[in-house]
Amino acid sequence: MLSDCPICKQQKCMEVTTKTEKIPYFGEIMESTLFCHKCGYKHADAICIEKKDPVKYTLTIGKDNLNARVVKSQTTTITIPELGLKVEPGPQSQGYVSNVEGVLNRFIKAVQTALSWAEDEHAQKNALHILESIQEVKNGQKQVALIVEDPFGHSIIIHEDALKGELSAEEIETLETGFITFENKDLENDDEKGEDQK
Repeated sequence: MLSDCPICKQQKCMEVTTKTEKIPYFGEIMESTLFCHKCGYKHADAICIEKKDPVKYTLTIGKDNLNARVVKSQTTTITIPELGLKVEPGPQSQGYVSNVEGVLNRFIKAVQTALSWAEDEHAQKNALHILESIQEVKNGQKQVALIVEDPFGHSIIIHEDALKGELSAEEIETLETGFITFENKDLENDDEKGEDQK
């Protein structure tokens, strides 16, 4: 299928391809690829389309289980409460398969980026303390909880000590999904505004 390119604005020059397939742990996913034959713009994405029961996994992590497998979907929130670390999904959030050490390394990169932007001395000290604490976890000097919460049930921590739990309705309500949604009230308000303007 050909579409208009959002970058170079040329018409019918962007090739759009989609396909669905089953992936272990994620279930059925839809892969989409965009490629503009005029300007070379490319974009690829994979979206889970199979809904499962909401899930929460908790694993106390340290040196001995850094290889535990972590499957994270694009709708997952990952938290390490003891370190004040939390990653919530956004519109550009993507899923990945890694291990605990890989997740820690992603946190390290995020904190290092925040540190490079921080001008406040307190924020800099806090970032350095977090980096030091993550290294202590990797060295076996400290243990912390890694929590994975997925309202669509596509995520998992694969380890014998990982605790699987359910998410309450209240917890699901507060979790970000990365999707843009509109409540009926918002739509009704927009309709009312439109009626008033007529």
